[in-house]
Amino acid sequence: MKVPGTKYDPERDMTRDSKYRTPFGDLKVFFGSSAQHLKASICSHAGVPAGKYERRTFSNENIFIRLNESVRGQDVYIVQSMSSPVHDNFMELLIMIDAVMRDSAGRVNVVIPYLTYGRSDKKDQPRVPITARLVANMIETAGADRYITVDLHAGQIQGFFNIPGDAIRAFYLLSDYVRDKRIPDLTIVSADLGYAKPARNWGEALEAPVALVEKRRVDNAERPEVMSIIGSVEGRNVLLVDDEVNTGGSIVNAVNICREYGARDVYLAFTHGFLTKLTYERLSSLDVKEIILTDTIDQPAEKRLPNMTVLSVGPLLAEVMMRAHEGRSVGELFNE
Repeated sequence: MKVPGTKYDPERDMTRDSKYRTPFGDLKVFFGSSAQHLKASICSHAGVPAGKYERRTFSNENIFIRLNESVRGQDVYIVQSMSSPVHDNFMELLIMIDAVMRDSAGRVNVVIPYLTYGRSDKKDQPRVPITARLVANMIETAGADRYITVDLHAGQIQGFFNIPGDAIRAFYLLSDYVRDKRIPDLTIVSADLGYAKPARNWGEALEAPVALVEKRRVDNAERPEVMSIIGSVEGRNVLLVDDEVNTGGSIVNAVNICREYGARDVYLAFTHGFLTKLTYERLSSLDVKEIILTDTIDQPAEKRLPNMTVLSVGPLLAEVMMRAHEGRSVGELFNE
């Protein structure tokens, strides 16, 4: 059975049982506070136990980390998503990196399913920071030797790191799920022009036409103003695709404009769901058939909407971690 989100079938891999020589010792995996939901799936697929540590927060809000096992000379992977509370989870990641580095780990790898500040990737107005670059610098300075992440908001963020890494995509995981649904008369719709290229990839994978939502953002407004659709959705079932949903404003407008232009059933598919209370309210009020996303950010069962499907990136991340540990190609997972 192939690994979800890849083209790779471990049962057909005759080389997996051979011993790969790595100078970094055994594979060890620690899970931060925001990645506990991925522990079972990653450990099961990788065949390793979760690393043991303790975390405390003092009365002055300082975070304390203590490893309960040695990592000297080992290949250590720290899994931590930068979900809410963002800054607590980010600081915890940096402290965990420092802890394993000071215990003489052979290599320190960070696995960040969702990397925060991805939208701050350029100076698009005067006197503003490039915070995504700052985040990359802080991770490196803390002592990370390698990173693994999923669906960066902008590809150029890879260039902010001076350490090697794998920026993988959840596209295959999501598109395989949609393909298996066999939705008739399907049109792929990008929620904005900036996501046009990934939308074309969706169209090629599902052999479906592509349309684009054209919008412009009103000054000092969180909610963008939708203008029109480039392409046709009349009488078609629509799959709206994007990399991240935060406030949900863009998605609401995109769904509404698709309805105005005559769409039938509407589906949503995106990787990261940074879903606030406002976002849940907006999504729950939308007339959509299904909301498909991944668990790069934990979506507790009690918060999931009845029409929400959450696909796990755990096996995909585990396979990438194992290949990084063994020194094997990650690209061959996707026939690349």
